[in-house]
Amino acid sequence: MILLQSHSRFLLQTLLNRVQNLEKAVELDYHWVEFDDVRYHILVSMKNPNALLLSVSLPIPPPEAVFMGGLPFGAIEAIKAAYGVAVQILDPPRDGFNLTLKLNLGKLPPDEEHRYALLVKIASVREVVLGAPLRVVLKHLSSRTVIPGIDGLLAIVHRSKESFFLDPQPDKVTVVFPMRFKDSIDIAFATSFLQEFVEARRTAGLNNAPSCLWSPTPPLELKEAPAEALSANAGFSFSLVTWKAKKLDRTVWNLSTFHAYVSYHVKCSEGFMHTRMRRRVESMIQALDRAKPGVEGRKKSPNSRSFKRLSLKEARANSIS
Repeated sequence: MILLQSHSRFLLQTLLNRVQNLEKAVELDYHWVEFDDVRYHILVSMKNPNALLLSVSLPIPPPEAVFMGGLPFGAIEAIKAAYGVAVQILDPPRDGFNLTLKLNLGKLPPDEEHRYALLVKIASVREVVLGAPLRVVLKHLSSRTVIPGIDGLLAIVHRSKESFFLDPQPDKVTVVFPMRFKDSIDIAFATSFLQEFVEARRTAGLNNAPSCLWSPTPPLELKEAPAEALSANAGFSFSLVTWKAKKLDRTVWNLSTFHAYVSYHVKCSEGFMHTRMRRRVESMIQALDRAKPGVEGRKKSPNSRSFKRLSLKEARANSIS
């Protein structure tokens, strides 16, 4: 199984190339889209080559998700805590984007290791912004408290017009993912994949893992969720009882991209099955070709002998001669 990286590889490579060539006044204007409909835009002008504008467009939030100023709640505080004085939030953002950051390349840490760590964090802006509500909930879980003003379910957007739900309690947080797949084959693969999570926890080495449940119908935790959010093929939920603070970033990222993680392995399994079927068909075709009867007029070797059947008249003529 593969775990998706929290940082954008293209964004990180672009930042590294720009930092290593600050003396060159190069204009940049890059647009690209990554999974779950997250769009990026980088802009560097010739007039101010030390300033880099990074704009991010997030997935369209469903009605049940809580957005403040076009961003999930807690995102502004998370950005300031993660980037410090090197990054400035522009208000309003550029047209068509939820967030625009101004990176001052002259204020990056002089130490190479710290500078690289900050650039990796900037390339992980998706995790910082979309994972901000989940980060706040987990921090309150460590102190056995609940976020003030949050009563009941909390919806967090992770795909366009789709969200997963948190049910925060002082001693645990239940995370529920409504899994949606359009194709019936994808549903079958996802069902098998999710059920394996339930079975895997029963092994000896995973006894301390969060409890996992899978159900074809939404669990009871979603009884207060709107009906539009429950139009899913399956519900997958697990409870976070305890966790280590040093694994906070990893936990936030894995939960935020869980649906993409499952979808990736569903498509990989489907591709593997298609490959196996093609190989099987090819082997059957070869077996049929070998079973065909021999074709007349085969090529004869120089040492091979041939016999001609003579008529009665020709046979008598040959015997007299």
